[in-house]
Amino acid sequence: MNPTDLYRRAFLSRTSVSVGAAALSSLLGREAARAETEASLPHRMAKAKRVIFLYMSGGPSHLETFDYKPKLAELDGQPIPESFTKGQPIAQLQGHELKCLGPLFGFRRHGESGQEIADILPYTAGIADDIAIIRSMHTDQINHDPAHTVMNTGTSISGRPSMGAWVTYGLGAETENLPGFVVMTSEGGRNPQPISSRQWGAGFLPSRYQGVQFYSTGDPVHYVGNPPGISREGQRALVDTVRRLNQERYETVRNPEIETRIAQYELAFRMQTSIPDLMDFSDEPQHVRELYGATEGPDGSFAANCLLARRLIERGVRFVQLYHRGWDHHGDLVRYMNTCCGLCDRPSAALVTDLKQRGLLDDTLVIWGGEFGRTPMFQGKGQEPGRDHHMRGFSMWLAGGGVKGGVTYGGTDELGYFATENPVHVRDLHATMLHLLGIDHNRQTVKHQGLDMRLTGVEPARVVRDVLA
Repeated sequence: MNPTDLYRRAFLSRTSVSVGAAALSSLLGREAARAETEASLPHRMAKAKRVIFLYMSGGPSHLETFDYKPKLAELDGQPIPESFTKGQPIAQLQGHELKCLGPLFGFRRHGESGQEIADILPYTAGIADDIAIIRSMHTDQINHDPAHTVMNTGTSISGRPSMGAWVTYGLGAETENLPGFVVMTSEGGRNPQPISSRQWGAGFLPSRYQGVQFYSTGDPVHYVGNPPGISREGQRALVDTVRRLNQERYETVRNPEIETRIAQYELAFRMQTSIPDLMDFSDEPQHVRELYGATEGPDGSFAANCLLARRLIERGVRFVQLYHRGWDHHGDLVRYMNTCCGLCDRPSAALVTDLKQRGLLDDTLVIWGGEFGRTPMFQGKGQEPGRDHHMRGFSMWLAGGGVKGGVTYGGTDELGYFATENPVHVRDLHATMLHLLGIDHNRQTVKHQGLDMRLTGVEPARVVRDVLA
């Protein structure tokens, strides 16, 4: 064969693929842009503009916080009736004798609304009239990682977009200098298990909608600062050069992820100025820092993260998620509940109070809760009782952003086992959150692998209208 024929054949083969790929990529890019434009249109008048999710990672006990059960106290130490547990999934109590464990803290009624809250949450008790307590939550998974995945993405299937990604995909952000979705973590309590970054991932949505984790030590965002010897002017020139190279590549292949890369380089450059200002608490009055218990500045504590959450949403961040790792109380429940509530109760209430005083609570939705609850059954040895994972009934609370304060919704049975009165699935929580943000959960869909995918999945989901103002 003539070598010229080989060269011609190779050229035609490569260029035909390249031209076809470029055409297809261009078409897909236009389709993605159209879909994003449609998704960004609110479907109704929004009550909330932004979300702060106070995520109590590990599963706080509803029976020691918001769901007092006199019958459980009466049966303390006795075998739990088999009618409750027969055929039910159990995490670590399999093969054990299942005995009732009564509430380990007292409860009292608070505020004009008379909401019943445990004595271990005195600061939350002080905002009883501002929060809606949902006592009938339930979920699909009984172990931590899959239950986190359900709470964050609406499904136990890994790799789906997180709720924060769905929200920023639909509404965008109100800032060009910070990410639209920010995640922070803190620790304190028993067994602070790791949290996977896929819990705030973008899944099949464009990657610019994924959450960005801020860290408590060193630079809040890795690699956002310039290394020694690099000036801001030099960095600007480098970013401009990289942007031009990326733009040339995008003009060739029309891959939307290249546009994301360009935008992220620009965002990182702007964050070099905005991050130091965000992390500087010197402009916060002393009484505000004391309100949160954040007198040491941004030290990675839950208190400091709550104050940072307020500062983030003031600067236009759409979705802030604060994980406090330490609520997995299989044993020594009294000790570790004291630890976790001591670290989280005051800042959680302070955030609601501070937002209210600044006129921000009306359009900021605050959510408090974990991935599941704890069993009515005893776990542990001797005088150090604990509770196992529990998926059939648990409690969360909402505040602000169109939520009716001072109401308790739903309920569990007399032992706190099953959500029996107005059950609220995690997907109902998601539907309600989206509704308050002006998004119809049935209409915010993205075509993926031939299916119209959405945060609330394919099973029925409802807006919990009785907790709306």
